[in-house]
Amino acid sequence: MSGSLGARIGQIIPTLLLVSVLVFGLQQLMPGDPALIMAGEERGDPQVLAQIRAELWLDRSLPEQYVHWMDGVLHGNLGYSWRIRQPVSQLIAQKLPVTLQLAVMAFAIAVLIGVPAGIVAAVYRNRFWDYLANAIGLAGLSTPTFWLGIMLILLVSVQLQWLPPSGYVPLFEDWRQSLATTIMPAFVLGNAIAAILMRHTRSAMLTALDQDYVRTARAKGLREWTVVLRHALRNALIPVVTLGALELGTLLSGAVLTEQVFSIPGFGKMIVDAVFNRDYPVVQGVVLVTAFLYVLLNLIADVLYVVINPRLRGA
Repeated sequence: MSGSLGARIGQIIPTLLLVSVLVFGLQQLMPGDPALIMAGEERGDPQVLAQIRAELWLDRSLPEQYVHWMDGVLHGNLGYSWRIRQPVSQLIAQKLPVTLQLAVMAFAIAVLIGVPAGIVAAVYRNRFWDYLANAIGLAGLSTPTFWLGIMLILLVSVQLQWLPPSGYVPLFEDWRQSLATTIMPAFVLGNAIAAILMRHTRSAMLTALDQDYVRTARAKGLREWTVVLRHALRNALIPVVTLGALELGTLLSGAVLTEQVFSIPGFGKMIVDAVFNRDYPVVQGVVLVTAFLYVLLNLIADVLYVVINPRLRGA
């Protein structure tokens, strides 16, 4: 296992390097000239445009621009936002905790709903609880997140006045108000993921419950839920952990529509604004950090495989 884990860790650097090349190269295909946007009212002055291009290395070849950017990244400098003239690392440090809190809450809601529902659906297959779980899961997958968010605001905030309709309060500033402002968007995000987790958990549990070791455990006289939770679930969680790592990575990349509906200042809104304003350093920094989080989450999933199923330690 240590050799496999070391190999996965060794893949992080080439993976991030490939991502950096792709995001840098694909951004050059975007229409528009950043120098014209930054020049503002002076965009008609050739000297101003030339000065801006020289400052941003836009007058150099693409390989030179890439090497200059990567040199800064390796020294912890992701560059400066061309639009607001702030360090990209500072902007990410401001927005990442917001998205991280929202993603963790949404993922926790998804796990607490989806995994138990999948277990119950598998145990009571082709019965009422199975049909009910599948119907709710299908509804969760079919409901647009922006529509659900708007409906929750109308019901919970406008009609019942239980929670604020929008905005965000930092967790360490006022944790009660922070939870109040993020619980609805977290539920909106977690709703669809809960449906996905439910269906995968049900499928994995059905496979596990048909295995010989489960029949042996039942033959020994163990209680049904002991067999389900201690024997079948442990093996069924392997594909669920893989899916969970991918879904959590998706949440960390920023939920654009949900953040827009609830006015959450996270990664999603920042990267959309950066794309529209041709703010390349911000886009590059956000994508690079997101890619790193994806790789890290997959590494954590590999470790969890061994924790869940000790037989994989020799793999």
